Amino acid sequence: MSNNIYQSGNLDNPTKALIMIHGRGGTAKDIMGLAEYLNVGDYLLIGPEASQNTWYPNSFIAPISTNQPKLDQALELINQTVELAKEKGIQSENIYFLGFSQGACLTLEYTSRNAQKYGGIVAFTGGLIGEELTRGHYKGDFENTPVFIGTSDPDFHVPVERVQETTKLMRELGAQVEERIYPNMGHTITQEEIRIVNETIFK
Repeated sequence: MSNNIYQSGNLDNPTKALIMIHGRGGTAKDIMGLAEYLNVGDYLLIGPEASQNTWYPNSFIAPISTNQPKLDQALELINQTVELAKEKGIQSENIYFLGFSQGACLTLEYTSRNAQKYGGIVAFTGGLIGEELTRGHYKGDFENTPVFIGTSDPDFHVPVERVQETTKLMRELGAQVEERIYPNMGHTITQEEIRIVNETIFK
Protein backbone atom coordinates (compact mmCIF):
# COMPACT_ATOMS: atom_id res chain seq x y z
CA MET A 1 0.00 0.00 0.00
CA SER A 2 1.25 3.43 -0.90
CA ASN A 3 2.63 5.64 1.85
CA ASN A 4 0.83 8.52 0.08
CA ILE A 5 -2.51 7.42 1.58
CA TYR A 6 -3.67 8.84 4.90
CA GLN A 7 -6.49 7.55 7.08
CA SER A 8 -8.55 9.02 9.91
CA GLY A 9 -12.10 8.93 11.24
CA ASN A 10 -13.60 5.54 12.10
CA LEU A 11 -10.59 3.25 11.78
CA ASP A 12 -11.90 0.36 13.88
CA ASN A 13 -15.14 -0.94 12.42
CA PRO A 14 -16.27 1.29 9.54
CA THR A 15 -19.20 0.46 7.29
CA LYS A 16 -18.73 3.54 5.07
CA ALA A 17 -15.66 5.23 3.62
CA LEU A 18 -15.11 8.71 2.19
CA ILE A 19 -12.18 9.17 -0.19
CA MET A 20 -11.15 12.85 -0.13
CA ILE A 21 -9.00 14.17 -3.00
CA HIS A 22 -7.16 17.48 -2.63
CA GLY A 23 -6.60 20.16 -5.25
CA ARG A 24 -3.41 21.42 -6.89
CA GLY A 25 -1.06 22.75 -4.22
CA GLY A 26 -3.11 21.16 -1.44
CA THR A 27 -2.51 18.19 0.83
CA ALA A 28 -4.49 15.23 2.11
CA LYS A 29 -4.60 16.87 5.54
CA ASP A 30 -6.11 20.04 4.01
CA ILE A 31 -9.01 18.30 2.31
CA MET A 32 -9.59 15.84 5.15
CA GLY A 33 -10.09 18.84 7.46
CA LEU A 34 -13.32 19.49 5.58
CA ALA A 35 -14.80 16.37 7.18
CA GLU A 36 -15.64 18.26 10.39
CA TYR A 37 -18.30 20.16 8.42
CA LEU A 38 -19.81 17.02 6.87
CA ASN A 39 -22.16 14.37 8.28
CA VAL A 40 -19.46 11.71 8.13
CA GLY A 41 -18.74 11.13 11.82
CA ASP A 42 -18.87 7.34 11.51
CA TYR A 43 -17.01 7.08 8.19
CA LEU A 44 -13.48 5.89 7.51
CA LEU A 45 -11.76 8.88 5.90
CA ILE A 46 -9.08 8.17 3.29
CA GLY A 47 -6.92 10.90 1.76
CA PRO A 48 -4.51 10.08 -1.05
CA GLU A 49 -1.79 12.70 -1.53
CA ALA A 50 -0.15 13.70 -4.80
CA SER A 51 3.63 13.84 -5.08
CA GLN A 52 4.68 17.49 -4.96
CA ASN A 53 1.00 18.34 -4.28
CA THR A 54 -0.03 18.15 -7.94
CA TRP A 55 -1.92 15.28 -9.55
CA TYR A 56 -0.98 16.17 -13.13
CA PRO A 57 1.03 19.07 -14.58
CA ASN A 58 -1.24 20.85 -17.05
CA SER A 59 -4.83 22.05 -17.26
CA PHE A 60 -7.49 19.36 -17.06
CA ILE A 61 -8.75 20.47 -20.49
CA ALA A 62 -5.33 20.03 -22.12
CA PRO A 63 -4.84 16.94 -24.32
CA ILE A 64 -4.68 13.89 -22.03
CA SER A 65 -1.27 12.93 -23.46
CA THR A 66 0.24 16.14 -22.02
CA ASN A 67 -0.77 15.07 -18.51
CA GLN A 68 0.77 11.61 -18.74
CA PRO A 69 2.13 9.60 -17.03
CA LYS A 70 1.01 11.60 -13.99
CA LEU A 71 -2.70 11.22 -14.73
CA ASP A 72 -2.55 7.43 -14.95
CA GLN A 73 -0.46 7.34 -11.76
CA ALA A 74 -3.04 9.51 -9.99
CA LEU A 75 -5.92 7.28 -11.12
CA GLU A 76 -4.00 4.24 -9.90
CA LEU A 77 -3.50 5.83 -6.48
CA ILE A 78 -7.26 6.49 -6.27
CA ASN A 79 -7.79 2.84 -7.17
CA GLN A 80 -5.50 1.84 -4.30
CA THR A 81 -7.64 3.87 -1.89
CA VAL A 82 -10.75 2.06 -3.12
CA GLU A 83 -9.04 -1.29 -2.61
CA LEU A 84 -8.03 -0.19 0.90
CA ALA A 85 -11.68 0.48 1.74
CA LYS A 86 -12.75 -2.87 0.27
CA GLU A 87 -10.08 -4.69 2.29
CA LYS A 88 -11.83 -3.35 5.38
CA GLY A 89 -15.05 -4.98 4.20
CA ILE A 90 -16.69 -1.82 2.83
CA GLN A 91 -18.84 -2.45 -0.23
CA SER A 92 -18.70 -0.17 -3.28
CA GLU A 93 -22.19 1.17 -2.55
CA ASN A 94 -20.84 2.48 0.77
CA ILE A 95 -17.76 4.16 -0.73
CA TYR A 96 -18.08 7.93 -1.21
CA PHE A 97 -15.81 10.33 -3.09
CA LEU A 98 -15.17 14.05 -2.61
CA GLY A 99 -12.74 16.32 -4.41
CA PHE A 100 -11.96 19.99 -4.87
CA SER A 101 -10.64 21.61 -8.09
CA GLN A 102 -7.96 19.32 -9.56
CA GLY A 103 -9.12 16.74 -7.03
CA ALA A 104 -12.73 17.17 -8.22
CA CYS A 105 -11.62 16.51 -11.80
CA LEU A 106 -9.81 13.36 -10.67
CA THR A 107 -12.83 12.27 -8.61
CA LEU A 108 -15.15 12.59 -11.60
CA GLU A 109 -12.67 10.96 -14.00
CA TYR A 110 -11.99 7.94 -11.77
CA THR A 111 -15.62 7.25 -10.92
CA SER A 112 -16.85 7.72 -14.50
CA ARG A 113 -14.19 5.37 -15.85
CA ASN A 114 -15.33 2.84 -13.22
CA ALA A 115 -19.06 3.59 -13.03
CA GLN A 116 -20.94 1.42 -10.52
CA LYS A 117 -23.17 1.93 -7.52
CA TYR A 118 -21.25 4.17 -5.09
CA GLY A 119 -22.48 5.86 -1.93
CA GLY A 120 -22.13 9.30 -3.47
CA ILE A 121 -19.80 11.61 -5.38
CA VAL A 122 -19.05 15.26 -4.55
CA ALA A 123 -17.12 17.49 -6.95
CA PHE A 124 -16.46 21.02 -5.78
CA THR A 125 -15.46 22.81 -9.02
CA GLY A 126 -14.33 20.26 -11.59
CA GLY A 127 -15.15 18.30 -14.72
CA LEU A 128 -14.08 15.27 -16.70
CA ILE A 129 -10.53 15.38 -18.04
CA GLY A 130 -9.30 15.91 -21.61
CA GLU A 131 -9.23 18.44 -24.42
CA GLU A 132 -12.41 16.74 -25.63
CA LEU A 133 -14.37 14.04 -23.83
CA THR A 134 -13.78 10.58 -25.27
CA ARG A 135 -16.96 8.59 -24.62
CA GLY A 136 -15.10 5.29 -24.90
CA HIS A 137 -13.06 6.09 -21.77
CA TYR A 138 -16.18 5.85 -19.60
CA LYS A 139 -18.10 2.67 -18.92
CA GLY A 140 -20.33 0.96 -16.40
CA ASP A 141 -23.58 1.94 -14.68
CA PHE A 142 -23.80 4.30 -11.72
CA GLU A 143 -27.18 2.76 -10.77
CA ASN A 144 -28.56 6.10 -9.52
CA THR A 145 -25.49 7.05 -7.47
CA PRO A 146 -26.11 10.60 -6.17
CA VAL A 147 -23.63 13.15 -7.53
CA PHE A 148 -23.17 16.82 -6.65
CA ILE A 149 -21.18 19.12 -8.93
CA GLY A 150 -20.88 22.76 -7.88
CA THR A 151 -18.98 25.47 -9.74
CA SER A 152 -18.69 29.20 -10.34
CA ASP A 153 -19.65 31.03 -13.52
CA PRO A 154 -17.13 32.14 -14.48
CA ASP A 155 -14.30 30.04 -13.05
CA PHE A 156 -10.75 30.76 -14.16
CA HIS A 157 -9.80 27.06 -14.25
CA VAL A 158 -13.05 25.24 -15.04
CA PRO A 159 -15.23 26.25 -18.01
CA VAL A 160 -18.95 25.95 -17.27
CA GLU A 161 -19.41 24.15 -20.59
CA ARG A 162 -17.19 21.29 -19.40
CA VAL A 163 -19.18 21.01 -16.18
CA GLN A 164 -22.37 20.72 -18.24
CA GLU A 165 -20.79 18.12 -20.56
CA THR A 166 -19.70 16.16 -17.49
CA THR A 167 -23.19 16.22 -15.99
CA LYS A 168 -24.69 14.99 -19.27
CA LEU A 169 -22.23 12.12 -19.63
CA MET A 170 -22.60 10.99 -16.03
CA ARG A 171 -26.38 11.02 -16.35
CA GLU A 172 -26.02 8.83 -19.45
CA LEU A 173 -24.06 6.43 -17.22
CA GLY A 174 -26.97 6.31 -14.76
CA ALA A 175 -25.92 8.87 -12.14
CA GLN A 176 -28.39 11.18 -10.36
CA VAL A 177 -26.49 14.44 -10.82
CA GLU A 178 -27.31 17.68 -9.04
CA GLU A 179 -25.44 20.45 -10.85
CA ARG A 180 -25.22 23.88 -9.25
CA ILE A 181 -23.69 26.82 -11.10
CA TYR A 182 -23.20 29.88 -8.91
CA PRO A 183 -22.66 33.36 -10.42
CA ASN A 184 -19.26 34.80 -9.49
CA MET A 185 -18.73 32.38 -6.59
CA GLY A 186 -14.98 32.22 -7.07
CA HIS A 187 -12.71 29.18 -6.87
CA THR A 188 -13.82 27.99 -3.45
CA ILE A 189 -16.20 25.79 -1.45
CA THR A 190 -19.20 27.55 0.09
CA GLN A 191 -21.41 26.86 3.10
CA GLU A 192 -24.32 26.51 0.68
CA GLU A 193 -22.57 23.65 -1.10
CA ILE A 194 -21.74 21.98 2.22
CA ARG A 195 -25.40 22.24 3.25
CA ILE A 196 -26.58 20.65 -0.01
CA VAL A 197 -24.21 17.68 0.15
CA ASN A 198 -25.07 17.04 3.80
CA GLU A 199 -28.78 16.99 2.90
CA THR A 200 -28.52 14.97 -0.30
CA ILE A 201 -25.45 12.71 -0.05
CA PHE A 202 -24.19 12.46 3.55
CA LYS A 203 -27.70 12.18 4.99
